[in-house]
Amino acid sequence: MFVMTRTMVIEKGNSDKVIARFSGESPLDQMEGLVDISVMVNRKSQEQEEVVVVIRWESQEAWKNWEKSDAHIQGHKNSRGQQPPAFILSTTVQMYDAQVVKKGKAFLNGV
Repeated sequence: MFVMTRTMVIEKGNSDKVIARFSGESPLDQMEGLVDISVMVNRKSQEQEEVVVVIRWESQEAWKNWEKSDAHIQGHKNSRGQQPPAFILSTTVQMYDAQVVKKGKAFLNGV
């Protein structure tokens, strides 16, 4: 499994705007090899919020197919030259090869 994370530091009170962006329908949803997308918010800090998007793929090859897809390339062309919204203070992207994935009882019970 191949996992990409995008961690965004957001001005306090604006995380819902980022969540909405990742919650809507997207060409990504139809890609072969996409396992799932999780969006998490940490609102513990008094000064800012943190949104973490975790995208899991069956393989690095599946992720590369997304990166090379017409939909992905067109999305970047459409946003070329645009600055990210001012409420996004920083963004960090990481990629991982998952070495172990253990399914818990809730998953096995269909929850």
